Amino acid sequence: MSVITLGQAIVLGIVEGVTEFLPISSTGHLKIAEGLMGIPVDDTAVVGFTAVIQVGAIAAVLVYFFTDIVRIVSAWGRGLTDRRQRDQHDYKFAWWVIFATLPIVAVGLLAKPLIAGSLASLWVVAGSLIVGSGLMWAADRMGRHKRGEGDTTFKDAMLVGCSQILALLFPGFSRSGATMSTALFLDLDRLAATRLSFFLGIPALTGAGLYELKDAMAGPGVGAAPLVVGTAVSFVVAYASIAWLLRYVARHSFNVFVAYRIVVGILLFALLGTGALTA
Repeated sequence: MSVITLGQAIVLGIVEGVTEFLPISSTGHLKIAEGLMGIPVDDTAVVGFTAVIQVGAIAAVLVYFFTDIVRIVSAWGRGLTDRRQRDQHDYKFAWWVIFATLPIVAVGLLAKPLIAGSLASLWVVAGSLIVGSGLMWAADRMGRHKRGEGDTTFKDAMLVGCSQILALLFPGFSRSGATMSTALFLDLDRLAATRLSFFLGIPALTGAGLYELKDAMAGPGVGAAPLVVGTAVSFVVAYASIAWLLRYVARHSFNVFVAYRIVVGILLFALLGTGALTA
């Protein structure tokens, strides 16, 4: 029998789609939703399911940024065979994304038992939501927002890429929140920070989803139907979330996300402390 029903898969797909790219932690919200629905958050198959449905959200990024991705990949391909093309920013950017993904891959493989074990606790999620809020608040105010997407460098990509490790180790910290905050500290503007976060998330989240697929299907597993449904729902909802977020950050600060994270973190601490929710 599947540990996740079709109805639960739909709910989790919606949660994933809404939260994957907003800086409020998709992993944290998925664990909270799983806990509220009585799904064991530390079950290997459930952890795998969480990673797999992220692929739906990544597919939404691929579709939304299709033109940009084709341009970047094409420039990379031309540069591999034509030395004259290697000064193009798109060619360099493609390599930066590849290199910036290596740190999170290495940590993910080495720390997998810890990530799926003690760090999967909802206590960690609650604390990470609040601590991550402080980082976002500071980054939004200290960053000078003076550099656009065309001004990004290899150093920017590597530092932002490495910041994804925070969300990997501490669910609730938010991959988007960590990457956007790091980019803001590097003086990128909010739109450039958000787009860089999207592009760096493509290989990292796709790789994690494919790697965890075997665990999602292991033992009693989740089953093919919930996986397909959850992934499809996350795709549709994530596409809408991406469009909204890019419009929002072009005109507003991250204050609303900071406040929301703090409220959710405090509420989660209260639920855990009173025993209304188990870690």
